Amino acid sequence: MINYSTLTSNLKRGILRFSEKISSGLTRPEFKLISQMMYGILTAQSSQLSSIARALDEKISLKKIIDRLSSNVSKFSGEVKLFENYVKQTKSKIKNNSILVIDGGDLVKPCSTKMESLCRVRDGSTGEYGNGYHMLEATALGANNKMPIPVYTKIYSSEDKGFVSEDNEVLECLKSLSRNFKKSNIRALDRGYDVNMYYEYFLDRDEKFVIRVKKNRDVLYNGEKINIYDLAKKFKGKYSLKFQNKNGLKVECKITMITVSLPCAPQKELELVIVYGFGKIPMMLFTNLKSNDEKLPVIIAKVYLMRWRIEEYYKFKKQQFRFEDIRVRSLKSIKNMNLFITIAIGYLGIMSEKQEERRVVLQLIQVSKRIYETPRFVYYALADGLRYIFNRCKQGIGHMLKKVPKSAQICLFQQSEFNVA
Repeated sequence: MINYSTLTSNLKRGILRFSEKISSGLTRPEFKLISQMMYGILTAQSSQLSSIARALDEKISLKKIIDRLSSNVSKFSGEVKLFENYVKQTKSKIKNNSILVIDGGDLVKPCSTKMESLCRVRDGSTGEYGNGYHMLEATALGANNKMPIPVYTKIYSSEDKGFVSEDNEVLECLKSLSRNFKKSNIRALDRGYDVNMYYEYFLDRDEKFVIRVKKNRDVLYNGEKINIYDLAKKFKGKYSLKFQNKNGLKVECKITMITVSLPCAPQKELELVIVYGFGKIPMMLFTNLKSNDEKLPVIIAKVYLMRWRIEEYYKFKKQQFRFEDIRVRSLKSIKNMNLFITIAIGYLGIMSEKQEERRVVLQLIQVSKRIYETPRFVYYALADGLRYIFNRCKQGIGHMLKKVPKSAQICLFQQSEFNVA
């Protein structure tokens, strides 16, 4: 039997401890804002400030809470330090050979015409173009259950004054991953990143990667230049892999691997993995992974197929937290709201890494009341469980913020422009 009072207290203290750690070096008001946003987002399961304000359940008017949150989110300037602290907390859940998945996304605002720096973006769900912002995210797959834990996030606009190019944004993401993770972590990217610039980046730093290749690329094979698709058609699958997609359909793949090189880097050999079974055109992957293991082609194919976890992450972010329904007044506020929501999802990821060991996590899954068995993508169950528990509370988290954590007293008491009630 679940003791809801104890469970609620433990969950609130967990959020405060996590907020304290990622607020290291920030001011006391900033720590309070981060704690309130974490709690409000996880309780309301929304990106709207009005819903977050209701979840805080403070004894002042709702309008004052919304105005305070709106002002503080727009003024928050500790995003760099905050995310650095957050990434430090995620590293313990990620192995040295874990997969880092990089992918772009979109934040479409079809009904908005006056928002700051709106640009033309392609809606990934419909394929149509509209107004909005570009997104770029990187997730690390956890050491235990391979759940995507966000380790980089950015919203940007091609109409913004500081914008250079999309390639420059991707390189900034790759540099961030290079600073925070080891070369042995495998970078997995889709065919949209089949660009010489990225190959040169990885090869110069000897970072491990798996990138899907477009069929119009030329490669060097046995000293001759040849189209990669024409080369792939000459080989049949040597290894077999049975794969079950997200719809439950089982696919039997045939895989082979050959050694090639790129015209832009002819001295550096790469492995071309050809996978038959996902359509008329074989899936072709470039990698610099080397091993004497005969099953290496199968391992590389599995690594790339794990890339789809970031698609599930994007779907969860937009559906569970209604991210595209975000309503704030500036691009800076949108970026900060994205940061807070990303960190809230990261907190779920850190929790999920111990779902077989932690009693609290098992209780959350229990109270989420799944119709069927808990899916492998456990974030939905954890988020529903937190919402159910916190919505039963008679008060929010404000009463627990009145006492300053001892470890935060030195670094959090500083001057600030924030006005947090």
